[in-house]
Amino acid sequence: MSAQQDMTGDDTTRDAFLGGRIYVHQPRTGRHRAGLDAVFLAAALPETTRGHVVDLGAGVGTAGFCAAMRLKDIRVTLVDMDTTVLDLARHGLQDPVNAAFADRISLLEADITAKGSLRHTAGLTPSMADHVIMNPPYYEVDRFRASPKSARAGAHMLDDRGLEPWAKTATDIVRESGSLTVIFRADGLQELLNVLQGRFGAIDLIPLHPRPNMAATRILVRAIRASKAPLRLLPGFVLHEETGSDFTLRSRTVMRDGAGLCLPPR
Repeated sequence: MSAQQDMTGDDTTRDAFLGGRIYVHQPRTGRHRAGLDAVFLAAALPETTRGHVVDLGAGVGTAGFCAAMRLKDIRVTLVDMDTTVLDLARHGLQDPVNAAFADRISLLEADITAKGSLRHTAGLTPSMADHVIMNPPYYEVDRFRASPKSARAGAHMLDDRGLEPWAKTATDIVRESGSLTVIFRADGLQELLNVLQGRFGAIDLIPLHPRPNMAATRILVRAIRASKAPLRLLPGFVLHEETGSDFTLRSRTVMRDGAGLCLPPR
């Protein structure tokens, strides 16, 4: 990823992802900035993915852009309640580099955690998606030391309902036998599995390790709506070489070449 000043002003950057295959417009400071998590979330979608992909909590659209660039038979809806990041996603869709997939991406302003009737009115309707991807906030309010008025804090903090509203919305909008793909912190895996129980099956777990011989800090979870198939723990990915900041060869193919993770199908 590289950054340069966006023509819209000093408060935003135009950032290259996937070796310059896409560009994302995002705030320079004050809000969450996309990175590795969004790229790996998109890369977890199989090469055979088709249909409507809904990105819940999409921010400036990084994961959706990455998915649309690689997967030619999908259309993507980016969902967020923050109008600032949605406006930047709109700028990103107007970027000439993104022209090849921009017409397959749409934006939806909606509160993912609202009750069903409000979500439906906003456009998050039942069974609208073939696939859902999401990168929910990682921390409960009492675990994140930041001002609650900070937009960046809001992107990182779950409210006192935890992951339940995110799981409820994903369950509502994805069709039966459709897929859900989530990236979350590894030590929050139990919480994530708890809210998926009874809603999704055929769960695949893919640990992401920062370096060789280090414990995973992130976990990718793929699941199928209403499936009864058992859980699988798949081989993990090592992100960086043992020393220095270089990505491993496998990670470079994802981060810089736009490759998928090539996970075994269900």
